[in-house]
Amino acid sequence: QVQLVESGGGLVQPGGSLRLSCAVSGSSSRLYAMGWYRQAPGKQRELVAAIASGGATNYADSVKGRFTISRDNAKNTVYLQMTDLKPEDTAIYYCNTNTVGFRWAWGQGTQVTVSS
Repeated sequence: QVQLVESGGGLVQPGGSLRLSCAVSGSSSRLYAMGWYRQAPGKQRELVAAIASGGATNYADSVKGRFTISRDNAKNTVYLQMTDLKPEDTAIYYCNTNTVGFRWAWGQGTQVTVSS
């Protein structure tokens, strides 16, 4: 059974940075396109960054230029470097595959709160 464990969230002031990690166990994440998603209170979960198995990346317009997704296939881990954080980035962040019609069970996510 595949397990996703997200970590690295926290409380940060506007303009600050955080680095999120997603450890994948039970499968080899390098075989899949992976994504970071977020869900803010009262809103639907949205994809904010994606990385293909070959390394190509895509970002939501709202985070483009501020967030960077990367992967370490040897560690079976996906990262999200977030800079210049804004209050509207406040959400629970999750990782999962970015393949249409295929998702592993969601992990618990990691809370990111941007506030002064």
